[in-house]
Amino acid sequence: MAPVTRADHDALEQQLKDVIQTLTNLMVQVTNYDATATGGATPGGNSTSSNGAGARPSREVIAHELRTLSGHLQAVHGLGTSPSAPTSLPQVPPELVQYVDNGRNPDIYTREFVELLRRSNQLMRGKRSAFASFRDLLAGEMDKALPELRPDVAAVLANVDAPAHAGSSASR
Repeated sequence: MAPVTRADHDALEQQLKDVIQTLTNLMVQVTNYDATATGGATPGGNSTSSNGAGARPSREVIAHELRTLSGHLQAVHGLGTSPSAPTSLPQVPPELVQYVDNGRNPDIYTREFVELLRRSNQLMRGKRSAFASFRDLLAGEMDKALPELRPDVAAVLANVDAPAHAGSSASR
């Protein structure tokens, strides 16, 4: 996973702050919603609304905030899924998202994942060791049984970075 550059991080952070600010504005507008504000003329001939002189009706403000929120969310989505960006944002494994959605701690997921990798690495290390032992044993037995193949066995062992057994393995 490539690290996120500071510019990408700052752009995403600003877009998330814009989304939060728009949600806050929307919450305030919904809380102060005035269904009677029409913005039209009153029976007395005045052209003011009930929520102050020149103020827009609550419905228009909420509609504007929803359009702004939609734009900010699209910008965040575009930044997160843009293939043209030089470095894409880090991808969160779907298993981790599911784990968190189920109400579990992501630190526990990380610890379990590291333990699983450690066990897997130990298993692979054991397999490599077993195969290396088998390789060395087979080379030694081939040296004993087929001395004419000794140069070929030495060449194979040299290609796999094994210790040379051409002369010393016969004494085992």
